[in-house]
Amino acid sequence: MLNQETLLLENAIIYTFGDPPGPVESLAIQGCHVFALGDRQHLRQTIPSNFSRIDLGGRVILPGLTDAHIHFEKFSLNHEQIDCGTSSIDECLARIQSRAEMLEPDEWIRGHGWDQNLWGRYGTKEELDRVTASNPAYITAKSLHAAWANTAALNQAGLSANSADPPKGKLQRREDGSLTGILYEFAMLLISDLVPRPSPSNLSQIMLHGQDELLRLGITSIHDFDGKRCLQALQLLREDSLQQLRVVKSIRFDDLESCIDAGLRTGFGDEWIRIGAVKLFSDGALGPRTAAMLNPYEVDSSNTGVLHLNTEEITVIGKRAALNGLALAIHAIGDRANREVLDAFEELRTFEAKNRIKPLPHRIEHLQLISQEDIQRPADLDIVVSMQPIHATSDMQMADRYWGDRVQQSYGWRSQIDAGSMLVFGSDAPVESANPFLGIHAAVTRSPLGGDADALPWVPKQRINLQEAFNAYSVWPAQSVGLGSKLGRLLPGYLADLIVLDEDPFLLDNSELPAIKPSGVMVNGKWHFLD
Repeated sequence: MLNQETLLLENAIIYTFGDPPGPVESLAIQGCHVFALGDRQHLRQTIPSNFSRIDLGGRVILPGLTDAHIHFEKFSLNHEQIDCGTSSIDECLARIQSRAEMLEPDEWIRGHGWDQNLWGRYGTKEELDRVTASNPAYITAKSLHAAWANTAALNQAGLSANSADPPKGKLQRREDGSLTGILYEFAMLLISDLVPRPSPSNLSQIMLHGQDELLRLGITSIHDFDGKRCLQALQLLREDSLQQLRVVKSIRFDDLESCIDAGLRTGFGDEWIRIGAVKLFSDGALGPRTAAMLNPYEVDSSNTGVLHLNTEEITVIGKRAALNGLALAIHAIGDRANREVLDAFEELRTFEAKNRIKPLPHRIEHLQLISQEDIQRPADLDIVVSMQPIHATSDMQMADRYWGDRVQQSYGWRSQIDAGSMLVFGSDAPVESANPFLGIHAAVTRSPLGGDADALPWVPKQRINLQEAFNAYSVWPAQSVGLGSKLGRLLPGYLADLIVLDEDPFLLDNSELPAIKPSGVMVNGKWHFLD
């Protein structure tokens, strides 16, 4: 290491997120690692004499941040789709029509982001038909748990009033049985599987733009939950020395057997690409009211959501995965889904112990609503709790309407930290913005962006402090995937992933956090940019 070039970053306010937590004044980097920390005079006497230096003029340095739940392929492709996150159906249809007019006949129209809760109703296939001509259209909801299709797309899928609902999915129908064009959950696959996808090579080029966007937000690592094509594209970036974003890559359940055949195990890889857990879905989502509930939704006394996998089914899959060194990461939003998942994890921990399997780093993804008696269980079972704080401030009005008093146990970051859980934060992008500072603002305020300054925070007892929020975006995600001695902190021997800020977030009013934009990002000891 002493033969490598040394870079001294000095005249800065450096938070290490370790011991000492900071701030310190200067940081020395050799190669791709942090070499030393301290005051500048001491470091100048300690490090090799042939160092280079950058005076940061009092700017702030933090460890690089991690988005612990993102759909990187969808996030990257989102820029090529129609933005349907509009306040009205008419505005959305106008955008779709503008795109349709630029396409060749029969070319697919893709969009994302509509929210029937904002519109007051769902769109219909007839409305899409009027603006799409002969082009098949497939438009995913903001939640990614519902989609809107036109007649051309339904016809390509062979769907009609006579079509049965697929397992774990639903086709929305009118009273006469005719299809409306809305598909829920696994019914979406009937059309999405027909939509042309880019090759891994083309996807890798598209992902370069997604990578740059995340890095400029201060995100240097991600835990990705897209499919194998994303992994193929990442490997191409790696081969071409273009990967600058560290990725823990989950495995889709459909690919479990092929991963077992290949001998892949959770934790295999390095600091750039690492195998994560097998992703399962136990229920749907809050927006379309498909999250699985112990008791009915407030606005629909006959609806308790959709349970995709129960305890027994999860346990069978989990045992097969555990015997082959693979952890589970399970999507669970409603309180019944979380109960079923926790019951399964309890059985799996017993199974691991009986079979002398080292406890695997299982995860619950989302944990948006949990019953009071289950709050302590993730910590007791040593389950990583992966949550997305921006969901709370986006969903608060909808949660109040659908869950009523149950919201007191919803999006419970404080409860999980106090219980002793390993809490990691992400965005679920492109469902929400990938900007981590919006998530940090949500975590510490429980208030919507741009909301009434005098309004009370939503369920304020679940707020956490700023250092805890940063830990959930840095220290704890690294620890959760076995990289706690290499990433998440700025300490000697750690990889030199860091961000530079013009203002100190620990001195700002919480209302100013969303405006933070990094002015520099370094990954592996190399600047991605420095303004």
